[in-house]
Amino acid sequence: MNITINAAVSQKLPGFSLGVIEYEGSSVSDSPKMLQGRINFFVEMLRLDRSIETITDIPGVHGWRAAFKKLGIAPSRYRPSSESLLRRLLQGNPFFWVNSAVDVNNFLSVHHALPFGIYDKSALQGDIVCRIGQDTDRYPGLNGREMEMASKLLLADEQGAFGSPIVDSVRSKVTEASTNLIQFLFFHEEIPVEEAEQALGSAARMFTEVNGGTVSNQRILHA
Repeated sequence: MNITINAAVSQKLPGFSLGVIEYEGSSVSDSPKMLQGRINFFVEMLRLDRSIETITDIPGVHGWRAAFKKLGIAPSRYRPSSESLLRRLLQGNPFFWVNSAVDVNNFLSVHHALPFGIYDKSALQGDIVCRIGQDTDRYPGLNGREMEMASKLLLADEQGAFGSPIVDSVRSKVTEASTNLIQFLFFHEEIPVEEAEQALGSAARMFTEVNGGTVSNQRILHA
């Protein structure tokens, strides 16, 4: 599976990078109590330290809002997924539990304030490209809406678009039957290389600690 960043993305976001982690033999289930406790504690601390009014002061939120504006996307209309998760929690809503893979992914997303995506590799075909959406790019999203992806940053395989730093598709979602997974970390232009590498390493360690399996590939692609 070859993964590339399209030249149009490099032109609009020259400092953009994409973290990639591939997992084999994962065991996805309900999140264990240990993970639930850790996440709930994090949410409590987040609410003490931050508020909706100061959410744009968070570097990851600020960085991706700036990136969306460069792409011509209104960040107040189409929010980065990490910001949407943070807003939900800061509004007092509970953490939305799905399964151990998705829950770890979403926790890492709010912890780093960066869009993270986790996908079932068995639902994907051929090579993957990170590119700007075309008029024909659309998919049923995990938010229950038909997502029109024209002019938006997205991930696509040979079947078409399946993910983005806004919301992912139903087609590539991870379930308890998923065993081979691929995770993408969307790094905005302001993140130092060392910080991106640390985030990639900590994500891989936490994911395998909770879901088992092994990391078969781990790398960062630069625009």
